[in-house]
Amino acid sequence: MKDYLTQYKEKLTSAEEIASRIQSGQYIATDNMLAAPIAILNAIGSRAEKNLVKGLSVYTTLDVYDYPCFKPEIAENFRGISWFCGASARKGINSGLGDVLPGYYRDFPRIVRDSRPMDVFCAAVGPMDKHGYFTMGTVGSQSEACIEKAKYIYLEINENMPRVSSAPLIHISQVDGVCENTIPLKGLPQVELDEKSKLIGQLIAEEIPNGATLQLGIGAIPDAVGTALMSKRNLGIHTEMFTDSMVGLLECGAVDNTMKPIHRGRTVCTFAYGSQRLYDYIDDNPSVLMLPVDYVNDVQRIASHPNFMSINSALEVDFFGQTAAESVGTFQISGTGGQVDYVRGAVESKGGKSFIAFHSTAKDDTISRIVPMLTQGAIVTTSKNDIDNIVTEYGIARLRGRTLSERTKALIAIAHPKFREELTFAAKKQNILI
Repeated sequence: MKDYLTQYKEKLTSAEEIASRIQSGQYIATDNMLAAPIAILNAIGSRAEKNLVKGLSVYTTLDVYDYPCFKPEIAENFRGISWFCGASARKGINSGLGDVLPGYYRDFPRIVRDSRPMDVFCAAVGPMDKHGYFTMGTVGSQSEACIEKAKYIYLEINENMPRVSSAPLIHISQVDGVCENTIPLKGLPQVELDEKSKLIGQLIAEEIPNGATLQLGIGAIPDAVGTALMSKRNLGIHTEMFTDSMVGLLECGAVDNTMKPIHRGRTVCTFAYGSQRLYDYIDDNPSVLMLPVDYVNDVQRIASHPNFMSINSALEVDFFGQTAAESVGTFQISGTGGQVDYVRGAVESKGGKSFIAFHSTAKDDTISRIVPMLTQGAIVTTSKNDIDNIVTEYGIARLRGRTLSERTKALIAIAHPKFREELTFAAKKQNILI
């Protein structure tokens, strides 16, 4: 058998050559964020634009690059199917240039294995190790299922990709072609926390005891929660997304993962995205476990952690507690992701709590995010039956176990003051408040 380096050299080619091997009508899969092989995708897009290949479909997840499949001049030949919209997919889908595949993030591996056609898996990875393996680096996600399902595997090697040995592995013998494309890793710029987010972060932090296990989302409010938790002790992390705020908690000693019943001493996540500081932290760090999403987001596994605390966001919430977190009316913003799993898991955890947090208004205080009914066409992400706590800068509305009228009163109390009278009038008109 040829040694690994010889195999690598024989399979090394260009992104353009890999693209030329893609046949019309094939289904291509990538994974999310940094795992997307942008040089290969652009090369495929170039061929599609020249009508050299037609009828292609590509599955995308939370894109951070400008994907060619959502461009109008290419979309007819190279169609994007988004599992969770990022900026590129959002623009394309809302313009009719792509499709959406609804589902819980935890179900994506099963959907890959059981329901969807897949011919090619392409991924950006770091350099091959001395044993002939590549790791998926910043993602666990659904990559393992894609590796199993795909007939062909093509890799784009980026020397800047962190190496995470717990992430899904691909051996050089499994690979049909590799190209090299060392580019800077995309990341999130550091943002100054606004006063509303700081206040919300403090409100939530006061609810979190020492020894709790955390799931935090992305954005100013989760970052503010992380900042407010710096003085806590013995916290744990079991989360969908690993972020910079979590690195801060680990480095200051607030998180040590010692109280977790499983993976004690380890941080568990299914993908990572943030700054170079985060990528440096996870690189060759055995304390970070990058595991498949169907494992990480399993509701019972989440619930097995006592005092599990879940913090997520929403676009609007109605009097029932129905939470829209992925669309404004029919305008697609994102996807379901793992919000429902973490809401349910936290509520089922002994001592656990779920928080849906957001600023009380949008567009310079002209729109209330607490509404009598969701905008027509809005997608309900978290149902009224699952919801626990809603948080704005004006306080916490505790909805679980409360009647409709009790929920409505609690929500109006944390709405922006300029909208409270209007919301009260609407509630009375709906015979919710007498």
